Amino acid sequence: MRGADHAWLPDGAFRPIGTRRTLIRGSGPLVDTVHGEVARACERFGGSATRDPGPCDLVLELNGEDGSEGFAYGRRDGSTTVTASGARGLLYGLFHVVRLGEAAFLEEARPVRHEPRLALRMLDHWDNVTVHPVMGQVERGYAGGSLFWEDGRARGDLERVRAYGRLLAACGINAVAVNNVNVHAAEARLLTGRLGEVADIAGALRPYGIRVHLSVTFAAPMVLGGLPTADPLDPGVSAWWAEATARVYAAIPDFGGFVVKADSEGQPGPFAYGRTHADGANMLAAAVQPYGGTVHWRAFVYDHRQDWRDRSTDRARAAYDHFVPLDGEFAGNAVLQVKHGPMDFQVREPVSPLIGAMPGTRLAVELQATQEYTGQQRHVCWLGPMWSEVLRFGIDGESTVGELARGGLVAVSNVGDDPFWTGHPLAQANLYTFGRLAWEPGGDPHRFLDEWIRLTFGSAPGLAAGLRSILDGSWRTYEKYTAPLGVGFMVQPGHHYGPSVDGYEYSPWGTYHFADRDGVGVDRSVATGTGYAGQYAKPWAEVYESAETCPDELLLFFHHVSYEHMLHSGKTVIQHIYDTHFEGVAEVEAARELWSSLAGLVDPERHARVAERFGEQLRSAREWRDQVNSYFFRKSGVPDERGRTIY
Repeated sequence: MRGADHAWLPDGAFRPIGTRRTLIRGSGPLVDTVHGEVARACERFGGSATRDPGPCDLVLELNGEDGSEGFAYGRRDGSTTVTASGARGLLYGLFHVVRLGEAAFLEEARPVRHEPRLALRMLDHWDNVTVHPVMGQVERGYAGGSLFWEDGRARGDLERVRAYGRLLAACGINAVAVNNVNVHAAEARLLTGRLGEVADIAGALRPYGIRVHLSVTFAAPMVLGGLPTADPLDPGVSAWWAEATARVYAAIPDFGGFVVKADSEGQPGPFAYGRTHADGANMLAAAVQPYGGTVHWRAFVYDHRQDWRDRSTDRARAAYDHFVPLDGEFAGNAVLQVKHGPMDFQVREPVSPLIGAMPGTRLAVELQATQEYTGQQRHVCWLGPMWSEVLRFGIDGESTVGELARGGLVAVSNVGDDPFWTGHPLAQANLYTFGRLAWEPGGDPHRFLDEWIRLTFGSAPGLAAGLRSILDGSWRTYEKYTAPLGVGFMVQPGHHYGPSVDGYEYSPWGTYHFADRDGVGVDRSVATGTGYAGQYAKPWAEVYESAETCPDELLLFFHHVSYEHMLHSGKTVIQHIYDTHFEGVAEVEAARELWSSLAGLVDPERHARVAERFGEQLRSAREWRDQVNSYFFRKSGVPDERGRTIY
């Protein structure tokens, strides 16, 4: 399949299976997919795929169909066995063997059950059917055009979509929303007149167990149905949605459900009718409930037209203030989709307190694989450690975020039609790691990184160690040369690439650092600030309330402090800013040199693409360093104690 050799399922990954005899037991479409994968590998490497009993190196057996996704893996008496009671489980079991490689056939192993911790592991594509005049074909897309849409219509090349489904299944992802949450006119019609195009995409993904979801506009009854209202409590509106949903499931029986962005950044919603978000979500949930569908209702709701002079309005508070009073009012198949932080996918921000404050509501946690604020796939920035910190965070003093995400884990996709799938070849590590963390939220992201490296690049001596070195610290490197100590943003408005320290400081979007001659940071304490710190349960409310106990990396998110404030690290705030920005650039320089040294171990096309991206990353990192350091030197008047050049 085109592009597979540029991702984590190259032909070589199937060599250990392809050289052996494999027995496949069971029937059905997904079992046929498993058989096809094994048969192709055997044709390539000389083994055999059979459905006839006999001595085998590998047995893949489906014993029933209960819809489950788990599988049992073990090895005994020279035979490796994968058994499952659901066809998806057998598919995931096959890819587990692929990940293990030769190790799957070397040592005895008692049977171990592998189950996904989260039932829904989903990617949201912010893809537009027609090219948007500002956001283009893919909103916040940094890897070319859409896999699904081109020039106002569905792409005819569904083989590429099928290859995509194969890559996703191999890392455990089982659902995809195929269009932008900002639903424009052409995208709205996917629900009705253009439903056949969605059905074709669903057909291409189905062989790999991927269910399709659709982003819809809350105003669809008016936009598509000619109704005078979209009031969720109007019986005519409910009837329209019920009829539209019935047509969707007639065309796509395994359709997953709807994704909704409402009353957010100009998108229509129930507020227009004096209704709550629970009213809106439940009306849609009732429409999909007879078919087993879900509604993912995004909690990204805040005032994006606030007065920058008003320090009492705090965007970080908004989701909690809007939704916590509604806890327990959402239907069982209505999932509240919450961004992992309270702002907008910054390189560093605290975990959203909303995640720990709604025990009576199914929550899905939303991450961003596309690197909107983390280098836009021109900078290498492996986000696995950040996501793992979020998922392991004990937000309510008892449960971790990964345990509270009963509605699943969702990521905004970083994929496009680029030959390397993610534009920057190393950005594939984010997509792969997301899938594996969605399956196992408590897993070690470094183990998943090693899997991706081994599958994608092989195991040439020195190559794996070099790649691990480049990727492992890249998130913290990016943080060092961009916005310091959790303050966030400082990006060019609109496209969000490159430094602009005051870019959003006097805008209506509510993203401020409040730097002046005396200090920097946002006071979000209960005692003297916006009160945001009080939205957390103990002990975090107490930890964040005081500048003395707040973690260094979040200090400026929660507190306005002087430039001479002493961090727990033993450095002042201003010296930390200077030091980290110089360190970050030096680390990019070192990573670039290390990548250059791997030239003989990586195929030339891929090596050249990454080298080109490193050139841009280094240029941008230097620009970040010089602008940020100069800004704070001019604000504070405090020189760098090491006497380095600050302009």
